[in-house]
Amino acid sequence: MTLDAQTAGIIAIVAGVLALVALMVIFVLSAQISGMRRDYTLLQDHDGKESFVGVVARKTEEVGLLREQVELLHAELVHTREELSAAIRHVSVVRFDAFGDMGGRMSFTAAMVDDHGDGVVLTTIHARAESRTYIRALRRGEADSTLSPEENQAVEQVMGDLR
Repeated sequence: MTLDAQTAGIIAIVAGVLALVALMVIFVLSAQISGMRRDYTLLQDHDGKESFVGVVARKTEEVGLLREQVELLHAELVHTREELSAAIRHVSVVRFDAFGDMGGRMSFTAAMVDDHGDGVVLTTIHARAESRTYIRALRRGEADSTLSPEENQAVEQVMGDLR
């Protein structure tokens, strides 16, 4: 098979155009690779300092550790809140005169409960020669025995604080 001159010329032109296109592609890719090398050099360690990639890796690890610590603190906070709800931290005090001939409201009743209304009512009756102290249990704001008006007042006040 022989090629005539015209066909050979067309093939030569097409080959030349393809060669020019290939050469342009090589220049474009060479410029892109050069830019990537420049960017990569910025990420690498130079002057004895830590590389960007190293910093990112270290910070990623630190963030992971912080997340673990936050999860532990959250669990501890939930536990502490549960314990705190069972602590006696709501108090109401009512002072009164137990006897008509004594003034100064030296007698008192204190209602002390946790977040659920469980606790005690502590009453001290002060007289001239002696003092007596009584304690009654509270469960959900209800006493296990009959309360005096002052004790009822103290319980109502402390339970009102819970609502």
